[in-house]
Amino acid sequence: MTLTPPTAPAPAAPAPIALALALIHRLERFPRGLDALLWRLAAATVFWRSGQTKVTGFHINDTTFDLFRDEYKVPLIPPEVAAVMASITENLCAVLLVIGLASRLSAGALFGMTLVIEIFVYPESWPDHLLWSAVLVPILLRGPGALSLDHLIRRRLDTPLRHNL
Repeated sequence: MTLTPPTAPAPAAPAPIALALALIHRLERFPRGLDALLWRLAAATVFWRSGQTKVTGFHINDTTFDLFRDEYKVPLIPPEVAAVMASITENLCAVLLVIGLASRLSAGALFGMTLVIEIFVYPESWPDHLLWSAVLVPILLRGPGALSLDHLIRRRLDTPLRHNL
């Protein structure tokens, strides 16, 4: 039998460090689903506001077609088609992100749109596009979080699969 000498208690951290560590521990307990909800709402807001400028009711504005024809000039896609695609994508994907349905698909579509805008339309606006991407990519890679319809659907689908394994 070997005797081990008693260990001295670790020295206490100085008060400011202890306070900072306590704050960090509290922040790390913040519910994971809430950050994803905020990412979804942030992305939805940007694209909804843009999408709403393109439509009146359920009709695409003439100015939208003019913009795609005269200013945006996306290559390979006729301006009339690009205007319709952009209007539908921005409005529909924004709604889907808010409710958390088809969130990865919506985030992927909006991220693709962001890349097209960055590369072909407004490359000088890269700081804005970087911010949009910063909220879209986590949704695309990590999902919409627990506060979403996608999460509820996945839980329903995963449960029978686990019982059958």
